[in-house]
Amino acid sequence: MLSEILAFQLIKVILLGIFSTFVAFSITPLVSNFLFKHHLGKQIRTDAGPLFSALHGKKEGTPTMAGIIIWGTVLIVTLLFFLLDTCFDGIWKNINFLSRAQVLLPLGAMLGAALIGLIDDLLGVWHVGPHGGGLAMKEKLIFYSIVALIGAWWFSAKLGFSMITIPFIGTVDLGVFYVPWVIFILLATTFSANETNGLDGLLEGTALVAFSCYLIIAFVQGKYDLAAFLAVLLGSLVAFLWYNIHPARFFMGDTGSMALGVTLGVIAFLTDTVFYLPFFAFIWLVESLSVILQLNYKKFKKRKLFLITPLHHHFEALGWPETKVIMRFWLISAMMALLGLALYFLDLFMI
Repeated sequence: MLSEILAFQLIKVILLGIFSTFVAFSITPLVSNFLFKHHLGKQIRTDAGPLFSALHGKKEGTPTMAGIIIWGTVLIVTLLFFLLDTCFDGIWKNINFLSRAQVLLPLGAMLGAALIGLIDDLLGVWHVGPHGGGLAMKEKLIFYSIVALIGAWWFSAKLGFSMITIPFIGTVDLGVFYVPWVIFILLATTFSANETNGLDGLLEGTALVAFSCYLIIAFVQGKYDLAAFLAVLLGSLVAFLWYNIHPARFFMGDTGSMALGVTLGVIAFLTDTVFYLPFFAFIWLVESLSVILQLNYKKFKKRKLFLITPLHHHFEALGWPETKVIMRFWLISAMMALLGLALYFLDLFMI
């Protein structure tokens, strides 16, 4: 009986992933044509610096905000099977994966961050705001902090979370410190994803690696609805990456990168594997650290540590072709993620 349940859930996850890919490919021409028709192209920020303009000035005008394809696909597929379950009896009850405990929070956080990112992208296209357009950093921090705060409150008040597991050590009850811990991690993953979104397909490829690891973990933990949600997300990423491989047809914009970042953070807490994030999202961590190190080095040493940050631009400035940077970062991401999975299962079997 148990093997039959596992087999059904595995088939469900696989088929939902394939169906999601089909949906994403289907809506891509609609979104792409809309972006091209209305000239919703990326603008190079005036504070980006001459080196960045020299490296990426040719990309100005490429349609942005195509991250709509990613979260739009997830929303369409999730609501479709929820409505089928609501309106009809039978197998749809077993296929519907919109559960309060596993999917409602990551879906809500994704859509909240996506909406803020969409507004930011539109302001950038319309040249509204500082440095050529878009939200100022302080404004971004405020808005995404609100999303993180709501997520942290949901974990604590609705799901009753307060414990974290430290690998090879055990569980610790953070008590009142759980909420600020969640806020910190969600903001870190959100902005780290945004920092990584600078080369064609870089964020998408590393996100595929990270979310694939969490699909495996969610399935092993018996969180089948969450695994289904991740399969749908991965399907949308596959379709998006098909068009975003260099030279990119369009960019996902903040509406995509911020949504992916906060979703990864939420799923890390849902699976109680926050301390494995540095392995699963290794490139995201390195990219953010490069920015932090650069800012502090310039402040205290009065000179740059890197030619330009985030780190992927530093290697471009050294003369590496964009595709070489992307593919090597993908490989590093995959190797570190496999190490993280190995450590997770080692810890699991030792309990």
